[in-house]
Amino acid sequence: MQNNPFVLLGETIPEGKRTVLDLEVAKLHTRTTVKVPLIIERSKNPGPVVLLMAGIHGDEINGVGIVREIINQKLNKPTKGTIICLPVFNIFGYLIQTREFPDGRDLNRVFPGSSKGSLASQFAHQFIQEVAPLVDYVIDFHTGGDQRDNVPQIRCNKDDDKGLELAKIFNPPVIMYSNNIVKSLRETLHKMGKTVLLFEGGKTKELDPTVINEGVNGTKNVLIHLGLIEGEITVRETPVYVKKSKWLRAMHSGMLKVMVKNGSYVKKKDILGVIQDPFGEFKKRVYAPHNGYVFCINKTPIVNKGDALFHVSIEE
Repeated sequence: MQNNPFVLLGETIPEGKRTVLDLEVAKLHTRTTVKVPLIIERSKNPGPVVLLMAGIHGDEINGVGIVREIINQKLNKPTKGTIICLPVFNIFGYLIQTREFPDGRDLNRVFPGSSKGSLASQFAHQFIQEVAPLVDYVIDFHTGGDQRDNVPQIRCNKDDDKGLELAKIFNPPVIMYSNNIVKSLRETLHKMGKTVLLFEGGKTKELDPTVINEGVNGTKNVLIHLGLIEGEITVRETPVYVKKSKWLRAMHSGMLKVMVKNGSYVKKKDILGVIQDPFGEFKKRVYAPHNGYVFCINKTPIVNKGDALFHVSIEE
């Protein structure tokens, strides 16, 4: 819950005003200062502080598109509380469209960071020290890595009652039970007592209108539920709950022809795809080993033996 006064990065955020602050990451060898903009909208009425962030992996553009569209629709202007938008967290990776930080590290594996660690670790430390303590709720937007195309989904720990409640309010197509990863932002914020939703949708280097729409609508539901904005919560469908899942891996190398729609329910022995060589000498079918929902597909056209192809839920 926001305090009065509300001080962020050494600046007092006035009530009822829009404020843009820069989180300074580092200076390049060219002496150019790299800054990450935070857009803060604080209402005149007390309420929770919500952080909407994207781009912790620089090539995951759908999340950036979601936060941008939230700002465009002015959904980040609360009637109660404060909404902070951080559209591009890993500004380095975003500029050159890569997942990693310039030091080669995955920013989402170095939290809570260190003031004397690597560049990524120092940035993580600065965020945890100066921004994270002020927020109550966080929605962190991601996409599938490389060519892995995720059905829009919320991932949360099965023991996180507050997170699961908000996941239901978000109302995505899929709610996936997912343990916190060591040294991830989600794990660190959870240890700090924050409620975190991790959104996954689409794949890297892509702006998918369907994914962006799901992200915006879900976020709007959460903001209405928390009392930050006015409106009615929209329930579009009953989410699929994925408690257990399995990646189906390629048994052969070759060209992958996908035969199933992402998000669809399949039965055991249904054909999910075909792996074939470019010379017309062999064709190997990929069968569903059990009933379940396909909620992530590797869209790469060429696969090697052992590559993950289809992520399928396991029914209990």
